[in-house]
Amino acid sequence: MSTDKPDLNALLGQVMDQARTVQGRMTEMQERVREKTVEGSAGGGIVTVTATGAGRIKTIRIDPVAVDKRDVEMLEDLIIAAVNDSLRRAQEMVEGELGGITSGLNLNDLAGFFGDNS
Repeated sequence: MSTDKPDLNALLGQVMDQARTVQGRMTEMQERVREKTVEGSAGGGIVTVTATGAGRIKTIRIDPVAVDKRDVEMLEDLIIAAVNDSLRRAQEMVEGELGGITSGLNLNDLAGFFGDNS
C-alpha cells in the first residue's frame, strides 16, 4: 500500500532543525537590536527622544524654545508624545527584524503532511 504522505519522523526532524535555526536567529536578532536606536519626536522636533530596540530611553533633547514657565503642561505633553513615538519606532524596528527570521525556512513539506496541497 503506497502513501503520498511524507515520513512523520523525517518531518519532525526537519521541524526540530528549523526550530533550532529560528531560535539561533532570534538570539542574534535580540543581540543586534538591543543597542540599535531609533529617534522619535514631537512638536516638529522641539522634543526628540532616542530609544533602543530593547525599549529603553537613551536620550531626551528639548529645544530651549519649548521651555516656558507659563506652559509646562505643553512641554510635558510633547515629552510624552516624543517618548511614545520613539518606542513605537523601536517596536517597528524589532518587528522588521523578526520578519526576516523565518525567511528561507521551507515549511511546504509540513503543510503537505497536514493535507495543505496549495
